Amino acid sequence: MTVMLPNLRGRGKAHRGNGSQDYSLDGYAADLHDIVRSEVSDQPFVLAGWSMGVSVALKYLRRPGAPKPQALILLSGSPWLAATRWFEGEGRALLANVAAREQRLGLREAADHDAVAWTWEAIGHTDQRSELRDINLPTLVLHGSADEDSPWQHGALLAEGIERAELVTLEGAGHSLLSQNTACVVSAMRRFVAQVSAREGLRQ
Repeated sequence: MTVMLPNLRGRGKAHRGNGSQDYSLDGYAADLHDIVRSEVSDQPFVLAGWSMGVSVALKYLRRPGAPKPQALILLSGSPWLAATRWFEGEGRALLANVAAREQRLGLREAADHDAVAWTWEAIGHTDQRSELRDINLPTLVLHGSADEDSPWQHGALLAEGIERAELVTLEGAGHSLLSQNTACVVSAMRRFVAQVSAREGLRQ
């Protein structure tokens, strides 16, 4: 299969804003819409998101005219960011908290600290739980039982709210599933995509 890992705003060489108004979930979803439209076109695809990417994926699904994926993979995310504590403080204290979290999670290609702080100011109050009932897609929810940022209960909320969702719990795993539990994540994703391919006719 072909895997695309796009940089959203504030990451890599992508657009950088000047304040929290430039880092809303609507803005991120618009970026994702542009990427899918230009790089995927009318080909079938699976949409995956880790951490904040889960919130962006959920917002993307509500965009009018956005190409619909054939399945979702949601890792270490939450439909209720307002009930999480990813960051604390304001101003310099928030930036220091951002730097500490980046080091704690071992993020090697993280967004710049201003972008992260502005993003949290823009989206940290969001609650997408009521939107889950509208999702009718095969969905794999991968979540660590020891996730320190999005506690396991938030993965359970995703799985309970999406009718066709399957929750796979990685015992003892924290928030950084992709880097710390790579083999387990790859195995679960391959199995899921193969099942979707057989059932939905997804071309790999």
